[in-house]
Amino acid sequence: MEDKVSVIIPTYNSASYLEACLKSITSQSYENIELIIVDKSSTDATQKIAKKYTDHIYVHGPERSAQRNFGVKHATGSYICIIDSDMELSKDVIKNALLLCQNNPTVKAVVIPEESFGVGFWAQCKRLERRFYIGVRWMEAARFFERSVYEKMNGYDEHVTGGEDYDLPQRIEHHFGKNAIASISDMIYHNERNLHLYELCKKKYYYGRHMDRYGYRHENKKNYSKQSSVLYRYGLYFSHPIKLFKNPFLGIGMLFMKTCEFGCAWGGLVVRKFIKTDHV
Repeated sequence: MEDKVSVIIPTYNSASYLEACLKSITSQSYENIELIIVDKSSTDATQKIAKKYTDHIYVHGPERSAQRNFGVKHATGSYICIIDSDMELSKDVIKNALLLCQNNPTVKAVVIPEESFGVGFWAQCKRLERRFYIGVRWMEAARFFERSVYEKMNGYDEHVTGGEDYDLPQRIEHHFGKNAIASISDMIYHNERNLHLYELCKKKYYYGRHMDRYGYRHENKKNYSKQSSVLYRYGLYFSHPIKLFKNPFLGIGMLFMKTCEFGCAWGGLVVRKFIKTDHV
């Protein structure tokens, strides 16, 4: 009997892009998939759209980590795939991630590389940025898990916001060894929509106010020191100058965008640490 894979999607007012995500799951070449939606009380048509594709719809919050863990508790699959509602899977993602785990007993979690798409200049800058991270271990996070391992590690840490995608895989790697995480070449396509620099900066500021909860954990310190370092990030970008400046306008825009994001993230951390306006 084929292993069942439970795909968990947290949603919140996702109506404008959710259907493309769900279609990409129901169109997978692997068929034994259980689709679970965990919605944070959306006020748009999110739940109506979800009901067209699955009966497994739950309402839970407050953040993605809690939604994901709640979804896994209600899942029946022996493998878990966690994606966001603005993502679309290429057709062989589930099949090849599962095969990788089945054929390699040491593999407990699988990285699915991401490529962005969207409308406007900043979405194109984000698309360029993500291209630098494919195959870079400290910048990619696993999204496909052996269920027993997910549960052994207690799932996502619901107290971590901003680094939660990295935190769980890094704990798995620390516990089971570096060979516990592997990658497939099939892609996730991340819909950035009509991205605005202000919204990017606002999100990074919010994450910055919480990043110490992720970065100070022992298992995360090594990768966090690189992820949060301007020198490491810019070193990565400038190590591929042809990719970076093939379109000079786009390359310069991406570097400006990252500078703004870093500034806002560190600003958020300073506010939390020294001004202490955040009591979350």
